[in-house]
Amino acid sequence: MPLGPPSSAIHLQNAAPGFTSTPGRTPTSVTVRPVALFSILDHYLRRNDAQDRVIGTLLGTRSENGEVEVRSSFAVLHSETAEQVAVDMEYHRTMYELHHRVNPKEVIVGWYSTGSNLNTYSALIQNFYSQETAPHQAVHLAVNTGVEEGQQAGVKAFVGSPVGVNPKPENCVFVPIPCELRFNDAERSGLDLLTSVPANPANATFTNPINDLELLERSLQQVSDMLDRVLAYVQSVLSGEVKGDAAVGRYLMDALGPSTEDLEKGEFNSHLQDTLMVSYLANLVRSQAEVSSRLALVKAS
Repeated sequence: MPLGPPSSAIHLQNAAPGFTSTPGRTPTSVTVRPVALFSILDHYLRRNDAQDRVIGTLLGTRSENGEVEVRSSFAVLHSETAEQVAVDMEYHRTMYELHHRVNPKEVIVGWYSTGSNLNTYSALIQNFYSQETAPHQAVHLAVNTGVEEGQQAGVKAFVGSPVGVNPKPENCVFVPIPCELRFNDAERSGLDLLTSVPANPANATFTNPINDLELLERSLQQVSDMLDRVLAYVQSVLSGEVKGDAAVGRYLMDALGPSTEDLEKGEFNSHLQDTLMVSYLANLVRSQAEVSSRLALVKAS
């Protein structure tokens, strides 16, 4: 799911005293997990009224091809005025040490900030995190919450490049790189619960997580809706109302080709029968456990 429009910029890299050089491979793309994004939004909601933006540390992993995966994040105390900016480095290092004990595979990959304002202070903070991630290059994640008028909510990723004959830490160009939000199947239920709209928002209360049967029903309904949209698109293309897209056609062939073959071979029915059998056995075991516990109570009395 892309989070920002594609952009292009000139990448100027100069190694000179006064700016942290990062000889590691330049990040090519950034993948953000929902846990990290929710942590950033929670930090923004808990900010002081005097703060225009909040910053924090991004934790995750790097791949050999330059892809960065942001798995979690934590807030960092900082103060920002028109004259200066101060970041609590000791707090940052203490939090990272505590987090590293729990998740030793996650390392510092960069930092985040809310809002769309990239100024001289952002370049200074980028230089500090470049020292923390050396020899790799630090990633900056700009989360726009959309509360400002005329601003659209979204997430963009940047890397810093010094400019000038004798570049300084405050002279930095933020180069955009591709960024996307990615979640696995285990996180889908939580995201569906958070994004679900209650029937009566005025009297909305927290709802318990849905059970497996309701989740299956909702998934089947979503699949049915997507198939309806695909059929409507195909019919409009065949009737000449809409010009067909070759890329969409290839995606449909890749997605529906194996599925139709399985349906013809009866694989779907066999999988459905297996699922029903497992559900029946689970209910049977649960009933036997309840009967055994009640018999034990009767004998004890």
